[in-house]
Amino acid sequence: MADPDVPSKFRVALRRASKLPVWADVLLRLSLAFFLIVLVIIIHWFDRAGLKDNHDGVISFLDVVYFTMISVTTTGFGDIAPVSDRSRFIEAIIVTPVRIAVIFIFVGTAYNFVIKRSWEKWRMKNIQQTLSGHIVTLGFGISGSQAVNELIKRGTKPKDIVVIDCSEERLAEAEYLGCNILCGDGTRDEILNAVRIKQASSVIVSAGRDDASILMVLTVRHLSPNVPISVVIRADDNELLARQAGATTVINPVSFTGLLLASSCHGEHISEYLTDLASVGGEVIIKEREVTPSEVGKSLRDLPEGIGLRIYRNGVNFGFWQPEAQKLEAGDLLVQIIPSEA
Repeated sequence: MADPDVPSKFRVALRRASKLPVWADVLLRLSLAFFLIVLVIIIHWFDRAGLKDNHDGVISFLDVVYFTMISVTTTGFGDIAPVSDRSRFIEAIIVTPVRIAVIFIFVGTAYNFVIKRSWEKWRMKNIQQTLSGHIVTLGFGISGSQAVNELIKRGTKPKDIVVIDCSEERLAEAEYLGCNILCGDGTRDEILNAVRIKQASSVIVSAGRDDASILMVLTVRHLSPNVPISVVIRADDNELLARQAGATTVINPVSFTGLLLASSCHGEHISEYLTDLASVGGEVIIKEREVTPSEVGKSLRDLPEGIGLRIYRNGVNFGFWQPEAQKLEAGDLLVQIIPSEA
């Protein structure tokens, strides 16, 4: 049964790159064709008593190979023919399906337009109808592409990422990474419904322009009231508008760059360490998680791994030095620094 949230028609269907390269695809098809031909040669050899050679009356192995090739290619000169009931049964039930299969395999156009594309369409339709817990990225520019690459480095599977952009060139890069892609406008309800925005685990918005990004946030929040939304905003004046539109996290790359520059004036290694924290490729990373049952009642300083920085309790944050952080409670979210596994 079709999902009511997914419209019956959209401009472009969801796509994902095939893991099989072109050369491997061709080799696989050729191997399959030759395997089927060899199989028919073996069958004909064991059933050679049911064949008749009108030339010399003797069926040699070369005759079997010759008969198989003209039979599979439907040439049929008539010099060798099946005469027994069993041979004719084999030709009808086994060789004929093989003949049809070989023709389809060798005809590349039929393969690409009938088999492969139909399979891909069916495969992506199933994926599109069962998307859940995925990350939707609206915009695949500099910030969006870096975010996707960082997600993959952190362990997110590319098949769990959906990229929406209007540029086919950018989408080709995302498709190469193995992500699901959809060409369209991220401010349109039908486009967001097509990627099951209600079932997404989080949304990243990086449209390149603040007005477009804020409109995307508004549309996403309208369709999915609870999904976490992270948005890139470049003007300070628009940060409040983005939050009012429904963004969970607002990131200003200009302000962050200014913080790094200012930090470098107070120590040459501070900005380096902050960059290290932000990337999974560094020696340490920042992690946010929920307090485990075994940690309830303990202090933030007594975590079994890493260093606890702060906790979030009922929407309020407490640093490791504050009294509230000396006794962890169930449901607390904690932010900590741990060694990177990269």
